[in-house]
Amino acid sequence: MLLLLVSSTSQGQELIDRMALVQRHNVVNNKFDSLSSLTLGNGGFAFTVDITGLQSFPEAYSQGVPLGTQSEWGWHSFTDTAGYRFEESLKTYHLHNRDITYAVQWNTPERNRQASDWFRQNMHRLQLGNIGLQILLKNGTACRLSDIKDVSQELDLRRGVIKSHFTVDGNPVQVLTTVHPDTDLIAVRIESPLLKEGRIKLQIRFPYPTGTFLDAGVNRQYPEKHVSRVVEVGQRSFTMEHSLDKTRYFLQVGGSDAMTLAQQQRHDHIITPATTAARFDVDFRFSEERPASLRTLPPFETVRTFSEEHWLRFWQTGAAVDFAGSTDPRAFELERRVILSQYLMAVQCAGNIPPQETGLTYNSWFGKPHLEMHWWHVVHFALWNRPDILEKSLQWYATVAGKARAIAQRQGYEGLRWQKMTDPEGNESPSSVGAFLLWQQPHFIYMTELLYRHYHDHGTLNKYKDLVFATADFMASFAAYDTATHRYILGKGMIPAQERFKPENTFNATFELAYWRWGLTTAQEWRTRLGLPRNARWDAILDSLSPLPQKDGLYLAAESAPDSYTNPPYMTDHPAVLGALGMLPARPYVDTAVMHRTFNKIWTSWNWQETWGWDFPLTAMTATRLGMPEKAIDALFMPVKTNTWLPNGHNYQDERLRLYLPGNGGLLTAVAMMCAGYDGCMQALPGIPDNGKWRVMWEGLHTMP
Repeated sequence: MLLLLVSSTSQGQELIDRMALVQRHNVVNNKFDSLSSLTLGNGGFAFTVDITGLQSFPEAYSQGVPLGTQSEWGWHSFTDTAGYRFEESLKTYHLHNRDITYAVQWNTPERNRQASDWFRQNMHRLQLGNIGLQILLKNGTACRLSDIKDVSQELDLRRGVIKSHFTVDGNPVQVLTTVHPDTDLIAVRIESPLLKEGRIKLQIRFPYPTGTFLDAGVNRQYPEKHVSRVVEVGQRSFTMEHSLDKTRYFLQVGGSDAMTLAQQQRHDHIITPATTAARFDVDFRFSEERPASLRTLPPFETVRTFSEEHWLRFWQTGAAVDFAGSTDPRAFELERRVILSQYLMAVQCAGNIPPQETGLTYNSWFGKPHLEMHWWHVVHFALWNRPDILEKSLQWYATVAGKARAIAQRQGYEGLRWQKMTDPEGNESPSSVGAFLLWQQPHFIYMTELLYRHYHDHGTLNKYKDLVFATADFMASFAAYDTATHRYILGKGMIPAQERFKPENTFNATFELAYWRWGLTTAQEWRTRLGLPRNARWDAILDSLSPLPQKDGLYLAAESAPDSYTNPPYMTDHPAVLGALGMLPARPYVDTAVMHRTFNKIWTSWNWQETWGWDFPLTAMTATRLGMPEKAIDALFMPVKTNTWLPNGHNYQDERLRLYLPGNGGLLTAVAMMCAGYDGCMQALPGIPDNGKWRVMWEGLHTMP
């Protein structure tokens, strides 16, 4: 059943016209902009296009939002010719009267540096290939980006279709592009009189991975290091194989008419439709396994119908928030960000493994997931009535639990220490920051608790209990007892979510202490629900865990940082202390008066220019719980570069991270709380100012803990 709340400024109880809500935010491009590329996808596969509706000019977008083709199965490692061992990345730290090893980045000796770099770099996510148009001008040369005129392009969010119209030499070209909701298949329809003249061709280009922090999929170097070849040919279809070291994958192409295939360069292949008509349909299906012998690919209309049905279900079954009728000038933009964020998270981050921070568009951090960001990628799915999408990536944790247990055992802890920067197989990536982060640890408890709150069944408890309890076991064993103060502390040997502190000296970060309490308490509640006795050790930790550290009436970033608000570097990066009453609910161990003063200090004194995209929704969530809805809205619209929102809905950070999906996911989580509230909240629309300027309707949202 859908829940409906209407703000006091609206008239009557009315249902939201969801299709009108969605389609008024269709993205329209009328010119080239390297930051305005558009993406289609199904959560585990995504295809990003330029103004031609395909990937015709990837180099022009390589410094913007790149024209990526990525799948969650597409990974590669270079051949290790040096025989690196993961143990060479380990460094020993003497903490709590014992030696503990962490996988870190080395500067010297050279062998250790190379080994740690190797395991950071490998495995890395693949850019599978570029599929674009090659249009010939009257003089027979290939058109350039500047030859593309009269651009009119629209992303139809309701149907999952991009319609691109433009002219070349005065001749119209229309391209319809869509992606199959269940397979890695792109369906394309091209309509133009230029087809009859043989002046429209299709180009397939296979790049080679850079192996660097970023990979936009345009590396044409080292053609000798990989092989792309045709392995099967039919009249209207063919299959290609791309091989890189021990990795290989396939691309099957099927057209509505016969095609000829020629190799332009070593990894550039040209398709010429043998058609006398002004329309040509073609499918491109990427796969990890070689497809059955030239199996028939579905017609364009079939894929378009599947896509339309999929997106209709998506928009109808999830939650919705409508700001129509608001007079605050920010309302329409907030609604746009909310709609486009739902779409982007569905196409980029709804797969079977945790996503990377740049989704399935281009590599950042070598394409690897960061588990501390998984919360920001997927928590909103549960709050927006899409728990099934959240659950898809939670299944992955069971497959990598053995490696999480091995990390804990290597360091002398119990249970599972969840990886930070990882890969589909759950391998640990050396990182001088990530190895010491803790706040990814309770995420698994939080996310599974959201599932239980949705289903309220023993099936959910029994499905995840072992991992929940093992997660809590590590949390309990990590807490060290200080005999001098008779309390448990977190650290030393930690870096907080605010990554500005050295691990050797840091202990008792405020947010992590609060999250530890919440996580262990929730794990105990799972035992109670299952009729199991409480875990005595967890209770001992909870009874004597250090209080949240304060100084001068403010919560510190960490007990080890009494200069949290006087040392300039400590006033940058994530204001994570707000998470203790933002991400997390009010509890007796959080003094709301102290948090209110802390919020005001951070609001007025923080160096907001050095923050990240999810810091603004984090701040909005804390403002909402503190009863400051004006500040919640102001936080979402703070005029900071990392809070930039592009026409295609992406959260721009800087010249390196031109998109940042934790910002999108964080926005959806914050808006859910601002509208539907949180446990114990007695106010309707607690994060929306009651000043007569906001008219807000919502359906289907779930409250936050």
